[in-house]
Amino acid sequence: MLVSYQLEEGIATLTITNGKVNALSHEVFAELNAALDQAEKDKAIVILAGQAGIFSGGFDLKEMQKSPQAAIDLVAVGSRLTRRLAAFPYPVIAACEGHAIAKGAFILLSSDYRIGATGAFRIGLNEVAIGMTMHHAGIEMARHRLATPYFNRCVMNAELFSPEEACQAGFLDEVQAPDSVMSRAKEVAKNMQQLNLKAFANTKVKARASYLAQLDAGIEKDLQHLM
Repeated sequence: MLVSYQLEEGIATLTITNGKVNALSHEVFAELNAALDQAEKDKAIVILAGQAGIFSGGFDLKEMQKSPQAAIDLVAVGSRLTRRLAAFPYPVIAACEGHAIAKGAFILLSSDYRIGATGAFRIGLNEVAIGMTMHHAGIEMARHRLATPYFNRCVMNAELFSPEEACQAGFLDEVQAPDSVMSRAKEVAKNMQQLNLKAFANTKVKARASYLAQLDAGIEKDLQHLM
């Protein structure tokens, strides 16, 4: 199992454990979607976590390098997952205890509240630096959540940031000591339980309606090999 699911007092913790960089493969995405299905059934607030030192280093490059079509297929699956997070009916809190690169950073951009760990960690979108043209859906995710002065630096210049600067850029909402990230995530989740969650879900989708439409259009363009 690459994604564990733990439910406690209405809070579902989904933990990704897939090798030293927590690579995001088709199997990981399938397990994440299954875990999100269960969280919806449980009507639970979600905490999405990685491993100590690494939230995720991004897509599984072994799968990406099989063929151009394989890369497009994995990007599409990943885009649908982050699109689902952006419209998920319950709050999604990211507990980022380390590095978050490429798709790992896009998951941060798609979560409702993001807590990072202090330390010598890097967060950002390195696609251009490794020779990948940024996909349409990724550009829309970045445009939606990143602070305007950081958009070009992240998307075109592929800059990576410390956790503290990642807060300024828009990848994180706050930073905590590494051993406090999960406890803080649970505290935020408990605070969110005080919300009217039906109103939260309706407001989330209403506030993001234009963005979700743009994201859907971007995913469709990517599927048409227009990257």
